[in-house]
Amino acid sequence: MVTTVVVINTLISLVLLYIAWRVWKLKQWIGRIADKLNAYERHTHAVLYKAPENIDLSQQKIHNLRQGNEKLQVQIQQVRQIINLLLLGKRFWGRSFGWIGLTSRKNPVAK
Repeated sequence: MVTTVVVINTLISLVLLYIAWRVWKLKQWIGRIADKLNAYERHTHAVLYKAPENIDLSQQKIHNLRQGNEKLQVQIQQVRQIINLLLLGKRFWGRSFGWIGLTSRKNPVAK
């Protein structure tokens, strides 16, 4: 009977020793994963640390570009209006004096 108890206790001890060894290996594996996650977090923090400042700066630059674009749009509109006035003046000038066009004249001597 004592032998049976000793054998059972030895078997239980061996099973518990195996479970303890597996838990210890699991602890090491989880520790390595935690170290990798900490390293990823440090790298991510280093990259994203200045992201809000960079976003604000980019938004300000976009705002400045849009303001410059609005000024250019106004200038383009003014140039279009001037060109339209010149074309209207050319049409009026040509009708008033009987000229067909100022740019399409041929030199009669060059024949």
